Amino acid sequence: MAVYNVHERLLAAKGSEVGALVDSLSAGRKDRLWPGEPWPRMQLDRPLAAGAAGGHGPIRYTVTAYVPGTWVRFTFTGPRGFHGFHEFAVLPVDEERTVLRHTLAMRTTGLARLTWPLLWRPLHDALLEESLDHAELTCTNALAHPARRTAYVRLLQALLRRRGPSSKS
Repeated sequence: MAVYNVHERLLAAKGSEVGALVDSLSAGRKDRLWPGEPWPRMQLDRPLAAGAAGGHGPIRYTVTAYVPGTWVRFTFTGPRGFHGFHEFAVLPVDEERTVLRHTLAMRTTGLARLTWPLLWRPLHDALLEESLDHAELTCTNALAHPARRTAYVRLLQALLRRRGPSSKS
């Protein structure tokens, strides 16, 4: 199954400010883009750069391209059946506005053809909207329309927490 999933937010911020958020990915407590609890923290085996490997929760990937302040691409290495990438791009609109876009493009095979729409997509969509909320709040000190986790997403999060970090689907 082909998957193309895009989340983006127009931010009242300069491209350099939004780019700094992307550059902070996987910086632990200094990460200014990735949402906090209850989402699993993004962790890489080294600072953000091409070749860094890691992931968040059971989602695994390697950084395959990185242009500081502009763009980062992560290529999936897990879970089994995910073949593709996800990326953040900083797209300046003018001097004071920038679009922050996250794109996921992949092909699913095997069991992932079922787990993507039933499990991973709802979690992915919620996490990305909260990440964009985090970016908006960081850049503007305001949040126009905060994301809300659905009951289904909260249930999935609870089930994954019970299963532990070694989840592989």
